[in-house]
Order: sequence, then C-alpha cells, then structure tokens
Amino acid sequence: MEKKGYIPKDQRKKILLLCDDIRMHSGISTMARELVVGTAHVFNWVNIGGAIQHSEAGKRLDLSEDSSKITGIKDASVFLYPTNGYGDQSLVTQIMNIEKPDALMIFTDPRYWVWLFQMEHEIRIKTPIIYLNIWDDLPYPMYNKSFYESCDALLAISKQTENINKVVLGELSKDKVIKYVPHGINEDHFFPITTDKPEYLSLQEFKKRLFNNKQYDFTLLYNARNIRRKSVPDLMLAWKMFVDELPEDKAKKTAFVLHTQAIDENGTDLIAVKEMLFGNHDKYNIIFSNQKLEVNGMNLLYNSADAIALISSNEGWGLSLTEAMMCGKPIIATVTGGMQDQMRFEDENGEWIKFTEEFGSNHKGKFKKHGKWAFPIFPSNVSLIGSVPTPYIYDDRAQPEDVATEIQKIYTIKTNSPAEYNEIAQEARKWVISDESMMSARLMCKNFIDGVNETFTKWTPRELFSFTKVEQLDQPKHYVKHPISK
Repeated sequence: MEKKGYIPKDQRKKILLLCDDIRMHSGISTMARELVVGTAHVFNWVNIGGAIQHSEAGKRLDLSEDSSKITGIKDASVFLYPTNGYGDQSLVTQIMNIEKPDALMIFTDPRYWVWLFQMEHEIRIKTPIIYLNIWDDLPYPMYNKSFYESCDALLAISKQTENINKVVLGELSKDKVIKYVPHGINEDHFFPITTDKPEYLSLQEFKKRLFNNKQYDFTLLYNARNIRRKSVPDLMLAWKMFVDELPEDKAKKTAFVLHTQAIDENGTDLIAVKEMLFGNHDKYNIIFSNQKLEVNGMNLLYNSADAIALISSNEGWGLSLTEAMMCGKPIIATVTGGMQDQMRFEDENGEWIKFTEEFGSNHKGKFKKHGKWAFPIFPSNVSLIGSVPTPYIYDDRAQPEDVATEIQKIYTIKTNSPAEYNEIAQEARKWVISDESMMSARLMCKNFIDGVNETFTKWTPRELFSFTKVEQLDQPKHYVKHPISK
C-alpha cells in the first residue's frame, strides 16, 4: 500500500539539506532525520551532513536502501556528503552542480550560515533557499534581518520565531513564505510504557541499572547539554532546596537524574557543583548518566522519571520537553522561547496565545493559565546580554526557589494523588499528539511538505543582476517600534 501523497522518485523535487549529519544524535540531527524519513515519499534528499572533524568527510554515502526500509516505500532517494563543520561556498557550489537540487534548505543558528548568505544571489538564481529557523528570545533581532532577507521561505519552529520573522522583515515579509512548523516527535518511538506494553520488562531492567537496584518514590530528569544557558547548577540548587524541605526518610526516596556530560568546557564542572552543594550526604541521590542511548533507550529513560525539568535562560525549543510529554510526563520549564509553546498558555478567550509585535513573549507573565502538564517558571530576572555576533538578547533567569516550589508541587501530586498525576500524564500525551499542537512527527512533516510546496509555487528566480539605490535612511537601520520593558 503506497503512502498517502506518494510521488515516484523520478517525479520528486530534490532538496539539498545543510545541517548536522542526519545519522547522529544532536537535536538538529534528530529533527532533520524525522523530516527526511517522514517526507521521503514526496522529496528526494541530499544531506551535507556536518560534524566536528567528521571521520567520513569527503565521501558520498547512499542511504536510500536503509531509508526505504524505514519509510516503507520502495524507492527512497537519500544521499549524504559528510563534512567538517557545515561546509563552505566551494563545497556547496560543487554539490549543487553535481546534484542539481530544486531547493536548498538550511537548519540551525544563522551565524553558522553567514558564508552561505553571502552567496544567496548566486543560489537563488537557480533554487529557492528554505530556512527551518528558530530564535531564542527578544528583543527583536534586527541584526538577523539580512539573513532572513536572503531566504525565500522561513519555516519557524516556534510561535515566537514566526512572529520575530515577520516583525524583523516588516514589509518584506509579504514576499516570503513564513509558516509555523514546530518540532514533531514520533509518537511510535516515544510513548508511556504501561504494564501491558512489551517494553515493560525492559523498563524494569533499565531502572535497576539506572538506580543501582534502589526504589524511589519520585524521580526528576534533566536531559540536555551541560552548557551555560541551560542553567544546570541552578537546577541542582533547586533540587537541594526541594529535598531539604522533606523529612529525611522521604528525601532518601527521591532521586535526580542528569543525563548530560558532567564536565563540559561550554558549561561547568557539575561534579564540583555536586560536591559543593551536597557533600557526602546520602539523601540527595544525584545520578549522572552520560551513556549514548538509541531511540528505544531514550524512551526508557523518560519512562524512568516522574517529571522533567529544563530551566534554560535562553531556549529556542527544548526538545527533551516534547519527548517527555510524548511519554506522558509533566514538565518544569522557564517561560522563554519555544518552551512557551509546549506549555500552551491561554489568552483571555481561552485560545492558545499568539504573539504580535507588541506582545512578543509571555516571559513577563501576561497570561498565566496553561496546560495541566506544565509547571512554568516565570523569570525572576530578565537581563539584556549580548556578544559581537549577537549584540543583544534577553537572558530569562529562573530563580532556584521558584523551581524548587514547582518540583514540590509535582512531588506532592505524585505521592499523594496518583489519580491526579495520571490525569496530568494523559493530558500531556493527548495534547502533544493533537492536531492543535502539531508537535507529532506526522504533523511536522505534513506542515513541512505544505510549506515547501507553497515555496515552489510562489518562488521566482532572481535576476542575474540586481541594482540597489543607496539612500539616506529616515531612521536608524535597526530600529523597531515595540515595547522593551513590558
């Protein structure tokens, strides 16, 4: 039985995808792989797959047979060019001449693609540029305007990003395809493991290994990188505050799993943080886990926990939250970036909030009502920070005391009201696979196909040459009319 919307290989459009190697395990790789697999019946794919010092750089790998097995179609066409970093102008020109793609697509932070945007005119004479993009926070990044202008389609991963694309481009947005395409998780890969599931015995064995044969009444999970903006030490401090409020016998029945690299130059030494905060006391039960897990192993990890926390001060999306919700787990998260989408804040009419130029983020707490599965942390401090490539961006800091309070709430529900906890778990799973959220892999791929097809329909090749009249601006180039302090 052919997949709905199937197009024979020789009639498909070909997309050249620049991002992480789709075989790897980064968030970029994971989502790119879901898109390739989920749309291989409609598009042919070529991936310039980046990695640091890629061991297979310079090769051309045919992934078509494996992709056909995964997708269930007979003629998937997926090729991979491994490369160091994300490539360069020479490599892209060479591969475009060889592969002759119908579109070029990029995915991840625009600062990685400055060299590509510098050749956008050359590319857009032949093919449109599609950017699956995200931006972490306000103020509106006017320094990204030229990057957005260089693209024909901006597929925005978060509601906030969609609004940012429109506001930053201003009048130019009418000439672009701008569409909300949130990250989508495969509901067959991540799911609640109940006693009737064949994976139940594997889960019990996994928990024995993870918890060293100990039984806990409540477990919290952190699953993300150990980098500064993830605020992992603050989360560990919040755990201490939570545990210190429990009677010692109950405290010993709780555990905090950090699935991350304990020491990372981009973050800190979490072993030292642990020693400073907890000493040798056995009531805190900090468990570090850094084993690379395949998809089924990650499903077991999420199912081993009672809740997940991610209190980043900047976060474009927060993929571990979506995966955890697919497994029926409540989430604790800072109200910032794309994590807001996953908490489903409601406006005064009971509708899922929409962002506008005047209301570009809910981090100041304009709307408080949210999904039952969400335990939000409104930032206690919003600082304006920056760097030379990124001159300004808000840093939304969660106060550890507030995080400890939300941990306590879930703990109380889990230990005192199992029926209420189960209802929350079911609501998390129900909403994240719903048509409204669009956060399943199935709907992400549908939205992506729609966005790409719209791009092909509207795209007009650029002229070989263009002329720009240079005039004095009436106002500063990077000025935008929007409230900063509200």
